[in-house]
Amino acid sequence: MKTRILGRTGLEVSAVGFGGIPIQGIGDDEADAVIGAALDAGITFFDTARGYTDSEAKLGRALAGRRGVVVASKTMARDAAAMAADIETSLGNLGREVVDLYQMHNVATAEVLAKVIGPGGAYEAMDRARRDGKIRFIGVTGHSREVLAKAVATDLFDTVQHPYNPLEPEWRAEVIPAARARGMGIIGMKPAAGGALGDVPAALRFALHDGVDVAIPGMDAVPQVIENAAVGAALAPPSAADRASFAEDAARWKGSFCHRCGYCKPCPNGLDVPFLLLIEAYYSRYDLRDWALERLAGLDKRYADCAACGECAARCPYSLRIPELLAAAADKVV
Repeated sequence: MKTRILGRTGLEVSAVGFGGIPIQGIGDDEADAVIGAALDAGITFFDTARGYTDSEAKLGRALAGRRGVVVASKTMARDAAAMAADIETSLGNLGREVVDLYQMHNVATAEVLAKVIGPGGAYEAMDRARRDGKIRFIGVTGHSREVLAKAVATDLFDTVQHPYNPLEPEWRAEVIPAARARGMGIIGMKPAAGGALGDVPAALRFALHDGVDVAIPGMDAVPQVIENAAVGAALAPPSAADRASFAEDAARWKGSFCHRCGYCKPCPNGLDVPFLLLIEAYYSRYDLRDWALERLAGLDKRYADCAACGECAARCPYSLRIPELLAAAADKVV
């Protein structure tokens, strides 16, 4: 496995990392086998989150006593008190005295960014935890290019994590160059576009060739680990066949792939459109049905609350037929 330096953190990480979402859906023994296979294949970067149910605990158990691994987690906590509590919970779940990288999870709007870095915001607790030796570095994650560009410009974060794949190459126009200029580490989540891309190794070659420092595909089976890790061992550029498959996928998903950019907001009826479409993706493509339904149950407005007014579709830069997508999702997520 080839390694890279994760920006100004100085951390040496495997080019292909481990995304911790899918292991929620498998048992402890299976998770141990998958994580063990990742370690055997030379994967050293493991990313999880407080919101991924038991993912932190599964990684903590499987990585216990392992040296030379870099562990990252993240939380949706927005104020200092909640962040401090979540850091303690992550330390306990992961069984570690220090988490290498702790990230603000899904900073989706400029208002949220202002809150988390403002007085009493989550960043205060992260900075204090760093000074206390509980976390080593601070990162930010999100899906909005506009918001993450603002986050990068603050120079408060050591790393940035965002989607990067053949269906979402726009990040290399602004966010990736800006992060590189500041020496930030760049972590590519959803390299297979949340299961939308059929050829995962090809998508990894795309992400790692001219984009991110480490790509973190989600994996829940040993054969997936072996196949994906092989990409990190070779680090070849995308082939002509790879690019042909990207074109086919782009044509197949045209008009229906949500980039979670947030430009459709606000919905006049109060729906969180990107999150609702993300829930459908987890339900249908990740096969995390219970997790998706749990998140859907926590929302005040759901698919059936769409009035089909079309305001979101008019604002979407990708010309998605959003009311139709929400109606289709309502039929699937049951």
